Amino acid sequence: MLDSALKWIVPWEFSWAFLIVFLGASWLYLRGVRQLRVSPARQSAFWAGMAMIYIALHTYFDYFAEHEFFMHRIQQVLLHHLAPLLLIASYPGTVLRAGLPLSWRMRVRKAGQSLAWRVLASVAFNPAFVTLFFVALILVWLIPGMQTLAMLDWRIYRAMNWSMVLSGLSYWWLVLDHRPKPPGRMSPGWRVLSPAITMTPQIVAGAIVTFSKTDLYPIFEICGRAFTMNVLTGQLIGGVIMWVPAAMIESIGGLLALRQWLRLSRRRHVGAAMAARSRQRREAVRRVSSPL
Repeated sequence: MLDSALKWIVPWEFSWAFLIVFLGASWLYLRGVRQLRVSPARQSAFWAGMAMIYIALHTYFDYFAEHEFFMHRIQQVLLHHLAPLLLIASYPGTVLRAGLPLSWRMRVRKAGQSLAWRVLASVAFNPAFVTLFFVALILVWLIPGMQTLAMLDWRIYRAMNWSMVLSGLSYWWLVLDHRPKPPGRMSPGWRVLSPAITMTPQIVAGAIVTFSKTDLYPIFEICGRAFTMNVLTGQLIGGVIMWVPAAMIESIGGLLALRQWLRLSRRRHVGAAMAARSRQRREAVRRVSSPL
């Protein structure tokens, strides 16, 4: 039993780069939690997202993702949709920043005020660019030729996985932003509509894969399949995973964005009401104090 458990825990392809980034982010978050009051729900969302990324990339699960199409689609849904959504929904930015040593925090603040960073951020976090990049990565890596390259070259395979994680994080960071625009980069209305827009090409691609009567990805046959399952059955399951669960996750993201929009509207109404009452009090005081 111990050997079986170790088989699942031991990475299929060990990566020092991944391990350093993962442990570094975990260390900063733990330090930040000691400095700030973070609700159990936010902490649970953060650690669930981190666990999904670790399981998908650095355990034996990765073996199945390389040898079965539908397992590969599960991996990509975790990396591109669910794990980034959970991480961003936990709003970890302030916690990670609080976990930095003071000297590092000063350097990060200084770097964030530099012209180079502002130019880079204006491009990297442009809503149109991030949204197109989010959708394009799904479609590009579904092209059979690109899928073949990724499965035959470990460098391209890792680039594919990292790009999915990073694009998912940047996209959900824009959609779940709790600030108004500005300083937020996307208006609250577009944050709600964006998941509906991005899920449409995914649903179409998922439907095409689901109803295809030919093996679109023979590379999994070349690599050796992990299960003795009919090729078209596995492809059908993979298409349904792209079609239904991915769309459901994006719908949840849209609902979370809607909740933030309603909160912003309530704050705006409360602020307007308070300003109106303040004006009325000033007018009343002015009338009382003015000479007859």
